[in-house]
Amino acid sequence: MGFTVTSAFRWWVREHPNRVAVDFDGEELTYADLSAWSSRVAAALIADGIRPGDRVSICAANTLDYAVLIVAIMLSGGIHAPLSFRSSARELRGSLDTVTPSLLFTDADRAGTAREALGDEAGKLRSLDVIRPLREATAPAPSTLHHAEPDEPVFIIGTSGSTGTPKGVVYSHRSIMTYAAEFAIMEPRTGNGGSILAAGPYSSTSGTLLLMQFLSVGNTIYTQSRFTPELALKLLQEKKITTFLASTIFFERIAALPEFAAADLSTIAFAQISGARVNPAILQAYREKGVVLRPAYGCTEAGGAWAARDETAFSEPEKCGPGAIFTEFAIRGEDGGFAPAGTAGEILIRSGALSQGYWNNPQATAETFRDGWLHTGDKGVLDERGNLTFIDRIKDIIISGGLNISAMEVESVIAEVPGVEEVVVLSAQDDQFGETPLAVVHGDARVTIDAIIAHCNAHLANYKVPRYVAIEPEPLPRMASGKISKVILREKFKDAAGMLPKVR
Repeated sequence: MGFTVTSAFRWWVREHPNRVAVDFDGEELTYADLSAWSSRVAAALIADGIRPGDRVSICAANTLDYAVLIVAIMLSGGIHAPLSFRSSARELRGSLDTVTPSLLFTDADRAGTAREALGDEAGKLRSLDVIRPLREATAPAPSTLHHAEPDEPVFIIGTSGSTGTPKGVVYSHRSIMTYAAEFAIMEPRTGNGGSILAAGPYSSTSGTLLLMQFLSVGNTIYTQSRFTPELALKLLQEKKITTFLASTIFFERIAALPEFAAADLSTIAFAQISGARVNPAILQAYREKGVVLRPAYGCTEAGGAWAARDETAFSEPEKCGPGAIFTEFAIRGEDGGFAPAGTAGEILIRSGALSQGYWNNPQATAETFRDGWLHTGDKGVLDERGNLTFIDRIKDIIISGGLNISAMEVESVIAEVPGVEEVVVLSAQDDQFGETPLAVVHGDARVTIDAIIAHCNAHLANYKVPRYVAIEPEPLPRMASGKISKVILREKFKDAAGMLPKVR
């Protein structure tokens, strides 16, 4: 047996077959149930031509069948390459070109978009509806399934990054198991016998990575088909959930509920919050219930990295902690060396839990993963004890409802609108999503807000379409270098929600 997710999963199937592995909208699967069903699906994938290393993509909303298929792909030796269910056909085509899957599964709502994106490759399309009947199929012989090795890829998560060019972040069995081990060692109640409320889509690390991580340590994973704060608060209490990891906006929406005041959250042993700066009032609201919200710094290439420890979580909540047992932070100074404490620079991460790099993209991998460190492109500072404070994203990323949006990708699409001469996409504050795109555009008389939104709707996922648009009569301000000054525009539109109407 190797240091693999597969080995860990099979261990829990043996040791605790009747423990609930996944509870999806109230439908439960024990570890034995999940093993039996996913093994049958894995055998079907192999019969459909999937071989070790083949990519299998899924473009669908979260369902229990989707979760089963993720595990099945791993058991078949395939590599799960999920695609955002919000994608347009254009975005899907870009992702398909990146991961080149052998099969693409979709739900009914995404089938037409997927077929358009596949074009001449429509023979790769499969319906997610085939998964449910396989629950009652004949059990395959154990020798049919794949024996994984620690450094084999398990999944590829797509990221647009700061360049707008699709990249696939690769996680291996070893990196997932190291990530899981950090949590279980440092916070034991996140391990054997614990439970987690997972709110993220399976097309993101907050969905697939958490699923793999917590199955590896014998947890029960509670998942909703669609996050609602009311149901989340109910599950946290009724199921006595011990772990909750989510973006800031999810914690804020739960705390805004009238019933939050009387809620009993005493079973939550570890709560990690990330994705945006945290209002001290939110920290205090949860602390009054005995829940310490631990700010974390992370990125797609490094998962959640790690969260604040007791030394800072109580007294300096703006700090994200000093790393973890297998994870180290450092700051790269302007001279390219390590910056001393108190000096801001680029955040570097060194960890056994890092992704392997970018799928089939050695140049991007070499640029980002070098000298043993992940160069995040984000700005931060360490204190004397090594605790990290995140300052700003050097890369132009907007985090909306926990999902990353590349400003450059949105800018590229808006630039296609007839008459647009200059465009900048910034982050605007939003009560529902935390952040949302704001487009600042200069052009001729043909440029209208309606034309911009219509073009974005046709070529971008809904969550990437700007909710605020400012059409400027004069050219956008520029720096001495000739580049458009986002600093000036951020200052001008810092209160976009108060000065501009929402356009959708």
